[in-house]
Amino acid sequence: MSDDVLGRLTDVHFAYEPGRPVLRGADLAVRRGVRLAVLGPNGGGKTTAFRLLAGALTPDRGLVEVLGRPVSRSRRALTGLRRQVQLVLQDPDDQLFAATVSQDVSFGPINLGLDRDEVRARVAAALDALQIGDLADRPPHLLSAGQKKRVTIAGAVAMRPRLLVLDEPTAGLDPAAVEDTVAMLGDLHAAGTTIVLSTHDVDLAHRWADEIAVVTDGTFRSGDPDETLVDLELLASARLGPAWAPAVRALLRRHGLEHLAPRRPVDALGE
Repeated sequence: MSDDVLGRLTDVHFAYEPGRPVLRGADLAVRRGVRLAVLGPNGGGKTTAFRLLAGALTPDRGLVEVLGRPVSRSRRALTGLRRQVQLVLQDPDDQLFAATVSQDVSFGPINLGLDRDEVRARVAAALDALQIGDLADRPPHLLSAGQKKRVTIAGAVAMRPRLLVLDEPTAGLDPAAVEDTVAMLGDLHAAGTTIVLSTHDVDLAHRWADEIAVVTDGTFRSGDPDETLVDLELLASARLGPAWAPAVRALLRRHGLEHLAPRRPVDALGE
């Protein structure tokens, strides 16, 4: 594995039921420091790929690697993997269980065997990073959907992973909460975290991601956002439409007016 690749799926096959494969020879590389957006239809394999990277599933065939080592589901190996990769599921209610936010966020660090002071420091830092310090003593079940998502992400951040994997973190949020989430992810990325997220929002993917991976027919097609998100054949196969900004740019280019084309935001490009 190249030094700049944190996680990789190589020729991975996986099925939940015999004869009904979800992934069919899938290849996916997550490079260090990137913002990778994964798009595709429901049931297409996005979450399955994420669970494989996090060690929650084992491939039927193929290789899953993190930091150059094959992912193993032994107890010791999974404990080590949790320090490197954290997966946040789409529905926060699937992960929230403690009586208060701070207790929920502390669960992972406690299970790493860290001492009390280190756990407290990590919880405080994670709550601060997610800007939810004021929610520390609140019961998670009384929070809004957006707040719950921030709590689950804070729990992952408290583990200080190199790779943060988010399954549709903006699903079900109103536009203001989506923008808050995007800004928060930008802060986490700027602090050195490699982030992968899945989404159905091609325009969000275009303005946020450095790289795009589209899942179709059990495989991934990866590339540059400006090119991948105007590939009409590829997007149609994944039940997606083109992103508006590169589509408008392509139209203007055909008429010699590319200088009028919308550009990706500077902050989305990490500049």
